Amino acid sequence: MSITNIDHYIDGHVSANAAGAAGRSQDVTNPATGAVTGRVALGSAADVDRAVAAAQAAFPAWADAPPLKRARVMFKFLELLNLHKDDLARMITAEHGKVFTDAQGEVTRGIDIVEFATGIPQLLKGDYTEQVSTGIDNWTMRQPLGVVAGITPFNFPVMVPMWMFPVAIAAGNTFVLKPSPIDPSPSLFIAELLKKAGLPDGVFNVVQGDKEAVDALLVHPDVKAVSFVGSTPIANYIYETGAHHGKRVQALGGAKNHMVVMPDADLDQSVDALIGAAYGSAGERCMAISVAVLVGDVADKIMPALIERTKALKVKNGTNLDAEMGPIVTKAAFDRITGYIGVGEAQGADLLVDGRRFDQKEKGCEQGYWLGGTLFDKVTPDMRIYKEEIFGPVLACVRVKDLAEAIALINAHEFGNGVACFTRDGNVAREFSRRIQVGMVGINVPIPVPMAWHGFGGWKKSLFGDMHAYGEEGVRFYTKQKSIMQRWPESISKGAEFVMPTSK
Repeated sequence: MSITNIDHYIDGHVSANAAGAAGRSQDVTNPATGAVTGRVALGSAADVDRAVAAAQAAFPAWADAPPLKRARVMFKFLELLNLHKDDLARMITAEHGKVFTDAQGEVTRGIDIVEFATGIPQLLKGDYTEQVSTGIDNWTMRQPLGVVAGITPFNFPVMVPMWMFPVAIAAGNTFVLKPSPIDPSPSLFIAELLKKAGLPDGVFNVVQGDKEAVDALLVHPDVKAVSFVGSTPIANYIYETGAHHGKRVQALGGAKNHMVVMPDADLDQSVDALIGAAYGSAGERCMAISVAVLVGDVADKIMPALIERTKALKVKNGTNLDAEMGPIVTKAAFDRITGYIGVGEAQGADLLVDGRRFDQKEKGCEQGYWLGGTLFDKVTPDMRIYKEEIFGPVLACVRVKDLAEAIALINAHEFGNGVACFTRDGNVAREFSRRIQVGMVGINVPIPVPMAWHGFGGWKKSLFGDMHAYGEEGVRFYTKQKSIMQRWPESISKGAEFVMPTSK
């Protein structure tokens, strides 16, 4: 099998490392087969400098372009994405491993943000007040920041970058994307589509890489804002380092998402929701449900079905259209997840289904990173599998006596990304929604990812910064407000004014 070189994209062109053949690189692997399919360049500070310089040079003209002109580029990009969405989905499956149908869903949710960004002329409108004082009018406008950067994770190599760059670019900024080196190919394809859509060279750039490239972006004086999605320790580091260097930072961190099942919930719907939300994309989602909070006697009723459905998961190469779950993304991730399963077992949780025993690998996939769904019961809040983010196909079930105990349990957790409650009781739904200390809440919706115009973000240690991703929050993040007060000579009274201006 031929191995593809995956390089940077700077100033409208694919670009190798500044260090040439001596530059660092990393293998890209198909997790279903374990085969090396590519080699991605790992950018240096010099590569970041080149990308930022290209973005800085492109910024004045792009910022001066009328919002409608920028929107029309987004419209053309949207058209190209719809034509090539399955190509992007295939790239995701080949490098990440998630099943093709799930990859299609990822691309579609990314397209939603692009569609939102096409409305940028409306979203950039300011406010106007006539005659705020005698002869004076006051208005506000929103203007782009300059060069902004996105640092994105492996688990959504298309959707998460699209949480960032469509809104940033439509608002008049120029962009440097640092994608995960685990599945970097979609970033270059996106760059090609943007160029075909008419985006000027230098407005969108890609620097492949690891921590060296990240650190270079965080300290670069010409990078005005940084968006990040990843684990909480790295989000905290990104936030502190970027803020220390005077940047606006939006850093989305980890999660431990709970789903409460009330005694009155529809059990079949609850089981479907738990199986899909816990094991979809092999649990490698920041919105995956990793804890089922079973209230009252519902645990004994629901557990047999959960066991049966977990054992029956169709774990296959993601290219199979009937696959429900694909492989784990890397060998390192596989080792981490299986390690957590061992810890849960050692700390006394009931291991009802052990994904480590999965042995139904397809022909040609014997060297892949395969794991079945894992189900624990009688997990307690002091256990590591409850407290820590596993980021894999492991569902921990906790039993509580009532809604109040469920809410207290969830509110005590350090993460507050997403949560769900399944019930038929409207008052339970209302009280749960009001009292839960979590940023995104689903009522009979297991993965409550907001639509493009609402914005995405958690609370507590799931978000560092004060603005959520995309939606109107995204527009505010990628722009700065300017207030203008104006009057004309005919309305100016004679003489110097030594007191604070007031409305008069």
